[in-house]
Parts: sequence; structure tokens; C-alpha cells
Amino acid sequence: MSAPAGALAGRAVASTPAVASMPRHRARHRRRLVCAALAGAVVVLFLINVLLGTYTVTIPDFVRLLAGERIPGASFIVMESKLPRAVVGTLIGIAFGIAGSIFQTMLRNPLASPDIIGISYGASASAVAAIVVFGATGLAVSASAMLGALGIALLIYLLSYRRSGRSGHSAAGARLVLVGIGFAAMMQALVSYLMTRTDIRTAQDALVWLNGSLNSSNWDRVLILAASLALLLPATALLARSLRGLEMGDDAAAGLGVRVAPSRLGLVVTAVLLAAVATAAAGPVAFVAFLSGPIARRLLRGAGSLAVSALVGAVIVLAADFTGANLFPLYLTDGTSLPVGVVTGALGAPFLLWLLVTANRVGRGG
Repeated sequence: MSAPAGALAGRAVASTPAVASMPRHRARHRRRLVCAALAGAVVVLFLINVLLGTYTVTIPDFVRLLAGERIPGASFIVMESKLPRAVVGTLIGIAFGIAGSIFQTMLRNPLASPDIIGISYGASASAVAAIVVFGATGLAVSASAMLGALGIALLIYLLSYRRSGRSGHSAAGARLVLVGIGFAAMMQALVSYLMTRTDIRTAQDALVWLNGSLNSSNWDRVLILAASLALLLPATALLARSLRGLEMGDDAAAGLGVRVAPSRLGLVVTAVLLAAVATAAAGPVAFVAFLSGPIARRLLRGAGSLAVSALVGAVIVLAADFTGANLFPLYLTDGTSLPVGVVTGALGAPFLLWLLVTANRVGRGG
């Protein structure tokens, strides 16, 4: 474990939630404005992904297609490829954004997102094992990824909280980040081993999935994602009040009437399921969960919001997918476009490095 990462993980113990200096009514007004702006950006990016690109469609033609009219060429390209791809991108952005924000807020640590603490790596290792060992494809790979994410999340939670003893939630939160990073390293090693033990074609299929891609999006995935979010988003809304209490620490949360242990477990399960269904649908799209929460807090001047994090996640995925599919002249051997995870990874890696460097300076008193 590097010193910067350890310093940042340790900050979960002593850090406290940022308190907005502006009056409450001004904070609510700013939140509404930010939500409206981000919702507008999601709509615009959604339409850009569907209407523009290598095959362009006019808005009147798109409306005709939605009404059920068949237009040669456009009916298949738009309705069976571009539209489900944009819908899947929007839904996984929402799921990753909320999942990352829940972990980061509850543990008071910007490193505590599913793609950093090992949950996404657990999904990756399970999916690659299904592809390489059992020759799985399609929904079987997605199911394996979901089971892997849930299994690793359970192990991380048990090792982090059951042995925290009297050290309390703060120490357990820091332990969760450190244990998760350790599991991430082990899962990455397992993926590397499996990739070296298979043929080139199978390894290529696994590598495309590992990078996180919307190339295989279809209406079946849309239905599964939509049904999952229809169940998980109401549960998240119910637990959001407990999340605000847990952000202030166990003692303060208990004083506010929050049932700490059940609420924490419910939030962890909900966040893991959100990350798992998103990873199962498109692979481990890098850094979306990691970036969404911090960006949302900066837009709100220090305040947290799951809704804003969800919209930020959708914006990141839609913008990255359009960039990878249209602005980079790079295509895979099967003719599909650059995976969206490559673009989000290029965005997230510098942010992670900046975060680690900043944490190191703080730890040294800088």
C-alpha cells in the first residue's frame, strides 16, 4: 500500500463532512439549478448519441421511428443499436454515480468507490473466469459478474466490520478501503493469470469486456437494468436520510435516531447491487463511480446529493461513449468502436493521481 493511498484512506477516520457556508435556502436553490442543468445535459447528450455519429438522423425522422414508422436503414440502426446503447449508457451512469456516492459519503473517503475498493474487480474476475474457463457469453457473463461483485463485497464487509471491535465505525471505514484495495490487487492478479492461460481470441473477448463497453447493448439489457433500478432507486431514496446521519459519524447518527448497523448494512447492500447490475450490463466502466460523487460535491460547493451524483454519472458515460465511438478513429477488429471504459479511464486516472498527491501534502501538513 503506497504512502499517499494510505494517507488518504486514513483520512476517513478524522475527516468530517463539509458544511456549506451558504444559507439553507440558497443551498436548495443551487441544488435545483445544478440538477436542472445536469438533466438538460443528459437529454442533450442522449440525443447527440442517438441522432449524430457515423449515421445521422433528423429529429423528425427520430420522432417517426418512435411512433413505429419504418424507415429503411434507420429503423435498425437507430432502434436496435443507437437507442438501446444510449439508454444503457444513461442507466449505468446513474447506477454507478449513486453507488460511488453512497460509499464515499458513508465512509467519508473519496477512495471508497466500487471501482477502487475491489467490488468491480470481483465482478471482472468472475466474468473473465466464466469466459475463459466455461466459454460463457451474453447473459451468463453478466450473471457471473454480478455474483462476483456480491461475493467480494460480502468478504470485504465481513473483514472490515466484524473485526473492528471497539475501534468503531471510523476505523472500520478505513479498514474497508484498505481491505478492498487488497482484494482489488488479488482479483487483478487472477484476471492476469486467466488471460495468459487462454487463446488469443478468447482473451480478446475478455479484454473488451474488461475495458467496459456499450457495444453489446440491446433491449434485453435495457429491460434488466430498468427493472433493477425500479427496485433499487426507491430503496436508495428510503435510506438517503440515514446516509446523511451516518456521514456525521455513528454517535451523531445514533443521537438523531438512526439505527446505525441496519442502516449501514442496507446502504452497503444497495450500493453493491447498483454497482453489480451496472457492471453486469456493460462491464467495469472505469472511474464513473469514483468521479461522480466528488464532481457533484464541487458543483454543490461541498454538499452531497445522490441525485446530482446520478446525473453526473450519466453525463460522464454518455459523453465518453460519444467520444469513443465518433471522435477517435480507432475500431476493434470486429468493427466495433472504442470501449467507453477506455475514455472514462483516461479521464479518471489523472483525477485519482491528483487526489493522492493532494492527500499526501495534507498528511505532511502541506
